[in-house]
Parts: sequence; structure tokens; C-alpha cells
Amino acid sequence: MDGGINVAVMDISNQFSQMAGDQPSGRARVEADAAARGLAVRLVKRPQAGSLHEAAELLGIPPSSIVKTLVVRRHDGDFLFALVPGGRKISWPKLRRVVGVNKLAMPDAALAKETTGYERGTITPLGSSTQWPVFADESMVGAEIAMGSGEHGYSAFVDANSLLSAFGAVVADITDPEESA
Repeated sequence: MDGGINVAVMDISNQFSQMAGDQPSGRARVEADAAARGLAVRLVKRPQAGSLHEAAELLGIPPSSIVKTLVVRRHDGDFLFALVPGGRKISWPKLRRVVGVNKLAMPDAALAKETTGYERGTITPLGSSTQWPVFADESMVGAEIAMGSGEHGYSAFVDANSLLSAFGAVVADITDPEESA
């Protein structure tokens, strides 16, 4: 019963925000997009984290269970989302091969926010102001993952397979392990 009441309150809040010309909160956009896709997402409040490893510790999960959503710019000016598990980094040669291009780059933080509506550290394909193709590292298949929720201080937990299916993601080996410090 509480879930229905919370959703109703959130819907009314979003309607007032939109009437006032404001965008819905990042979490509200994530929840609305997930619902539209039939995707179960659990938002968990957590203290602000200074790093992926700190967030994993706060959530009591291994770093590999946190998936970073990276905005990647194609040579033609279009963008894509790359989903990269914690402890891994984009392998540019692998990603270029899968995407079928010769040049990819990460835009600066301001452009990433302008094109998604989310700040770095909160970016997710769910509720992004622009929908782009999703490319995901194969190592995340079959896991429950935590990812950006559209707002700092929250993580979105979702079944990776359901997320990948909901976005028609291309799943491939697109990462390499991060070097240990």
C-alpha cells in the first residue's frame, strides 16, 4: 500500500514541477523510465561517496557490482552509453571495434550533463534526456548491479540482464581490468 501512495505523491510532485517549468528530479526520471520499460529498479539512499570503491563499501557490495555509465562521443558527433563494471576500464580498441568506428572520446563533464541531464557520478541511461545506444561489458551479465540513479546520494539496483534487454544493449568484451595502484 505504501508503494502506491508514494508513487501517487511522486506523480503529483512531478506534475507541479513540470507546471512550474522545472525538470523532474533525476530519481523521478529514472523511476518513470524504468516503469515505462517494465524494469524493476530499487533506489537506495546512501551517504555521499568520494569514489566507486567507497560507494561499494557503503553499500556492502563488491566494486564489480557497481556499473559506471560513461558517455562516449562518436567521431560523427553522436553519443553512446558504455556500461563499465567497477574495477574495469574502457578498452578503446575493443569498443571502437564493436561500435565499428575509428574514433571515440569522452566528452567533458559539462557536455555530458548537458546531453543527459545528469552530473557525472549519477549518469544512467534510465531517464536520460537523450536516448542513445547502450554498449555493455559482458562481465556484468547475470548480476544484480548498482548504478547511477540520476542524483547524488542514491544508487539504483537492477538486474543486469533485465536492464540490457530493456535497452536492446550490445553486450561484448569492451573493457580491460584497471591497473592496481
